[in-house]
Amino acid sequence: MPNWGGGKKCGVCQKTVYFAEEVQCEGSSFHKSCFLCMVCKKNLDSTTVAVHGEEIYCKSCYGKKYGPKGYGYGQGAGTLSMDKGESLGIRHEEAPGHRPTTNPNTSKFAQKIGGSERCPRCSQAVYAAEKVIGAGKSWHKSCFRCAKCGKGLESTTLADKDGEIYCKGCYAKNFGPKGFGFGQGAGALVHSE
Repeated sequence: MPNWGGGKKCGVCQKTVYFAEEVQCEGSSFHKSCFLCMVCKKNLDSTTVAVHGEEIYCKSCYGKKYGPKGYGYGQGAGTLSMDKGESLGIRHEEAPGHRPTTNPNTSKFAQKIGGSERCPRCSQAVYAAEKVIGAGKSWHKSCFRCAKCGKGLESTTLADKDGEIYCKGCYAKNFGPKGFGFGQGAGALVHSE
């Protein structure tokens, strides 16, 4: 069919897009009024658009529809999002159930590859997506906390003793030197018997 009206066709409505109303994205042209998220219908721009094939989405809807799922993939630091976007009309195919492998090879290397390491705190399997290494062991992100006060730790803020991890403050209080001149703060005295 000849394009008698000139101009490019809109990627959404397939009507002619004239220069004054054109928005370009990944080689396609759109009317400014058609450059909307396919799910929530929010206006898009070059910083908020995410493209999947011929479809355009805001980054939030794109993440809900095509992004990774599970623990640690919520919005913001340390959140767990259970919102899969059903309220926005996004449908998901259910993944087949997990079936653990039965690896008869008992070598250490095969156990690391075929199975998984165990968290020293909860004794559950630790997989790569949730693994934090500290004190020479693999921990879940949620278990990587001080054994005394429960404060979240990082590799630079931890001290270990007898296979357990502590924040530096709790480690100093419980295992550090005791007696005159070893209190907390400037000039503090601690009497210990």
